Amino acid sequence: MKSIIGSGIASFSLLASAQQTGNFSPTATSPFPANAPVPGNYTGGLRPQVHFSPPQGFMNDPNGMFVGKDGVYHLYYQFNPSAVVAGNQHWGHATSKDLYHWDNQPIALYPPVKNSGVFSGSAVTDPNNTSGFFPDQDNGVVAIFTVNYGDLGLQTQDIAYSFDGGYTFEWYEGNPIIDTNSANFRDPKVSRYGDEWVMVVTWSQDFVIGIFTSPDLKNWTHTSNFTEHGLLGAQYECPNLVSIPTRDYDTGEPGENLDLLTISLNPGAPLGGSVTEYFIGNFNGTHFNTIDAATRLNDFAKDNYAGQFFYGIPADQPQIDIAWASNWQYTNRVPTADEGWRSIMSLPRSNYLTNATRIGWTLATEPHNVAAVHQSNATLAARQWTASNGSLLLDFAHLDSHAVHFSIAAANLNNTAFGPNPTLNFTFTSPISGEFVRAGFQFAGDNAFWLDRSGTHGMAADPLWTDKFSAVDIYNSTHWNVEGVLDRSVLEVFVDRGVHAATMLYYPDAPLTVLSVASGDLSEEAEVEVKVWGLESAWAAKEGGDGVVRGNVTMS
Repeated sequence: MKSIIGSGIASFSLLASAQQTGNFSPTATSPFPANAPVPGNYTGGLRPQVHFSPPQGFMNDPNGMFVGKDGVYHLYYQFNPSAVVAGNQHWGHATSKDLYHWDNQPIALYPPVKNSGVFSGSAVTDPNNTSGFFPDQDNGVVAIFTVNYGDLGLQTQDIAYSFDGGYTFEWYEGNPIIDTNSANFRDPKVSRYGDEWVMVVTWSQDFVIGIFTSPDLKNWTHTSNFTEHGLLGAQYECPNLVSIPTRDYDTGEPGENLDLLTISLNPGAPLGGSVTEYFIGNFNGTHFNTIDAATRLNDFAKDNYAGQFFYGIPADQPQIDIAWASNWQYTNRVPTADEGWRSIMSLPRSNYLTNATRIGWTLATEPHNVAAVHQSNATLAARQWTASNGSLLLDFAHLDSHAVHFSIAAANLNNTAFGPNPTLNFTFTSPISGEFVRAGFQFAGDNAFWLDRSGTHGMAADPLWTDKFSAVDIYNSTHWNVEGVLDRSVLEVFVDRGVHAATMLYYPDAPLTVLSVASGDLSEEAEVEVKVWGLESAWAAKEGGDGVVRGNVTMS
């Protein structure tokens, strides 16, 4: 077991020295004010309209995600407001009632001293005032995060508290709350277990997830480690520990909760760069024990990392997460810099565990309530056919958002009556540039669902831009489906009721605005149903006359 090194006394003197070169005022570390959001233009051709992206600059990991008693979801994120590459880490902030229509808020946390950064972390509500910060209110919020002191080679866990529900924060004068005198000790995720707070945090290059408990969010006891499990890559990052519901794969009936531990690793993913793996087990308040030795990945493409679950979702409901939709192999080179921003978040996803056919226990993932951004009269197509071969062609260039939600399902499948190459494929194409992304499922042989972004130009010359992905889906023998969202420069798919999910970026020269769907060599009794809904821009109504979104200039 890894021990906590020292009491932190040595590092306190180092921090005091560092603070002589700066202070905790935002103006010491950032040109952006603390009382107004960073403005952004969301009209660019590559800018997604229903996926969250920063107003300008560079964004990576989601941080501090919680839902308050008022039903408002808070998303904080790693944010460099002054450049379109990683660095100068602040906590950006946005809020939403439905996880699609976001209000950009003022920056929540600034680097405390020169050459430091506020790295990843989490936030919790403290309605019972366990921290002692909130004697006269029940909506206090405590953020728990890593401060990276670049000049010192030191990472500590610190806290800040908010009296106004998570909009502005005061730094705790007793920071750091945990200091192990390490340069690679980061990304705390805090949750509630019984009467205790529980933190999972990484000693990243030791491949150790430390588990700590606390009665008050200030004083922490190290209880156990989860060490060297699964894919190691070069380092562990951004752990989550969450109780999650189970459902029967065939009937959907609910079962007892299990616990889920996610670990992001970078570099070292099977396809290169960054990836998130997860482990299913039971947590007893101090130790996490897996139910098997399997290592599972939450996404079979290449652009889903550092996902975090919202604090405050009732344990008997599907747990909602959002991830960073990019990959460290190429994120600093993608062409959205020409529009003044880089990186997006994944769709919000609802998650539960199910014991799928032949695959066993797996995390099933579905897009959360996409209907919140359906246009009025949203249905663009609803087509069914009963035949071994059928097709649909849909032009949605008239949609200002160039974003659609789609569902493709096949039922009454009869494997013994399949032709030699039974498939169900779909393609999104640009009639202007001829570019495309495509995907499909092979109902025989390897039962492979595949994705292909090789038909777009934006990153084609980059040697690390893997352009094809696949997953084996041992589907129910009578029916199969895929659901997805295409949003200007990102495609997300959820295969076989979410048993497999993929997040795939692409960067076309012109918008992809034509969808074609085709089946071939299925049985004559097979029924194929395709539905497509147009999506509104979640940003258009917030734009000023010059196209700029200025965010929420008032505080809660």
